[in-house]
Amino acid sequence: MKKIWSSYLHTSLIVKITIALILGVLAGFALGEQAAVLAPFGDLLIRLLTFLIIPLILFTLIVGVNQTNIGNLGRMGGKVFIYYTLSSALAIVVGLLIASLFHPGTGMQLEGNETMNVPDNPGVVSVLLNIVPPNIVTAFTELNLLGIIFTALAFGIAISAMRSSTQYGELGESLFQTVTALNEASLLILRAALQYVPIGIFAIMAKTVGSQGLDTLASLGSMIGVFYLALLAHIMLYLLLLLLFGVKPGRFIKHARTPIITAFVTQSSAGTLPLTLTAAKNMGLSRSLYSFSIPLGATVNMDGAAIRIAVSAVFAANIAGNPLSLTDMIMVVLVGTLASIGTAGVPGAGIVMIATVFAQLGLPMEAVALLTAIDALIGMGATALNVTGDLVGTSLIDQQEKRRNLKNASTL
Repeated sequence: MKKIWSSYLHTSLIVKITIALILGVLAGFALGEQAAVLAPFGDLLIRLLTFLIIPLILFTLIVGVNQTNIGNLGRMGGKVFIYYTLSSALAIVVGLLIASLFHPGTGMQLEGNETMNVPDNPGVVSVLLNIVPPNIVTAFTELNLLGIIFTALAFGIAISAMRSSTQYGELGESLFQTVTALNEASLLILRAALQYVPIGIFAIMAKTVGSQGLDTLASLGSMIGVFYLALLAHIMLYLLLLLLFGVKPGRFIKHARTPIITAFVTQSSAGTLPLTLTAAKNMGLSRSLYSFSIPLGATVNMDGAAIRIAVSAVFAANIAGNPLSLTDMIMVVLVGTLASIGTAGVPGAGIVMIATVFAQLGLPMEAVALLTAIDALIGMGATALNVTGDLVGTSLIDQQEKRRNLKNASTL
């Protein structure tokens, strides 16, 4: 038994996850809805990863802030926000183009008895206000990622100012060393939790496949197929960008595959944050950049969800027998980009975004209810692309920053 456990510990994590993924699919088909009995093992994985979100974001970002100057942080923050906005808009364009080529939903009809209660879209203004939490406790208890980022930035900048002052220099340095130690402790706990990831992935995958089944795949297969084709097209754009910026795709994939697969199975960008941050660290990216860009991306950068909006809009329009015009498509890009930011952190955000766009274009809301039947299957791919987009954007900006630093050093 000891030898088996030792062998398990020394096996590559990606190998264990891949095996767990395959076994989970097979178990799901074999057990069907009875696979739900495995749900607690999957829930435990989500809890373990969620447990680590706050300390990792808080301590990593505070340490990152103290490893750069405020001017650099502001410049990188601007680049991150611009990239995330443009990336989401581009994802919607890709989704519209692919869906317009393959016409998902053509020939289908709504039965008229589909209903769906959609949560209200809080809007961009509400999300922006949510950056500053009403108090520091609720930012943590409600897992408000934007609030946690704001808190970490505020304390990180304060500690940095203390370290550089004459009066509080020693105290600031002591605080920094304490936070650094807490960050290392969090990473140590994460390394232990990683050993459970394959077990949790097996359970979640079995439950998901068992509950969806082949009937759902057959009835809405065109929508699912076009959606994943659009995801593949967007991934090709990612690879092209990596090559243009001088980032080796092979090295990127080597480190990014674990959080991407985990995001695919768990359908949670936020829950995958500990693994995404670890991947960014292993890539050798700047801590002061990824400690900010990755948590922010998990909240507002939703390339997969943006593609989902586009394909769903074309799907609903085709069902209604009124294909989208060019003006409608432009409206989808504008509204969809804002909706992808405005629904950050909302439970069932994908459905909220789709409903927001449908309401704006006058598309049948009954189609939203129809799309919930494949919510899990679509959500898996969308979340995986969301995480991929966060890492791609961070890698591109990191590469650009390194080139800028080299250029500045050469001119001195």
